[in-house]
Amino acid sequence: MTRSYNRWLADIWEQSDNRLRWVAVLPLLDMKESLAQLRWSVEHGACGIFMRGYEGRRTLSDPYFYPLYEEGQKLNVPICVHAGCANTAFRELARETFSVAKLPVISSFHAILTNGIPTRFPELRFGFIEAAATWLPYVITDLRRRLAREGKDLGENPLRDNRMYVACQTNDDLPFVLKYAGEDNLVIGSDYGHADTSTELDALRNLHKTTPVAPDALKKILEDNPKALYGI
Repeated sequence: MTRSYNRWLADIWEQSDNRLRWVAVLPLLDMKESLAQLRWSVEHGACGIFMRGYEGRRTLSDPYFYPLYEEGQKLNVPICVHAGCANTAFRELARETFSVAKLPVISSFHAILTNGIPTRFPELRFGFIEAAATWLPYVITDLRRRLAREGKDLGENPLRDNRMYVACQTNDDLPFVLKYAGEDNLVIGSDYGHADTSTELDALRNLHKTTPVAPDALKKILEDNPKALYGI
């Protein structure tokens, strides 16, 4: 199924003459096959790796994923942690959409930093997609306190220092979020084609209209940061 999906998008990419880039979905229960599909996908227009905060019985800090991270680093494509959950037990326990879809994204951000994954893979980029961004002040504050107890320093700008990007929404309190995230690591998306709470087809236009953020910062969120995240 993943091979078919990736070939379908590769065909669309080819027809678009490199205009429509895409993110590869991999059979993560089979690491050897995942690496093979990733290499093929990048050769055919893929610019990211789709993952969820919980993949089967593993969190994203599990060493099982290290070969994938190494290959992603080598191929210059980011790990894109999207809303959703690939753990059946958690889905059955949590049930309601926010816990099942959004919390795994936030949890993976915390786990990746807590376990030093960006340090282990110093050229790998991470994106946290479709969970908004107003959770960042809480999670970063929590991480600072936890890591300080271990004699570790999270740094002044943890997103920039660890190449971590977060997709914001127009209803986020961006002036507040930017104090914690900095200007260089927020991106925007419209969730085009998906009718849920993250969908906003006019998000790029609305961000200019409704957000009290300096024009230079808006340009980064809309243009520069997405280019940096996806390496395009």
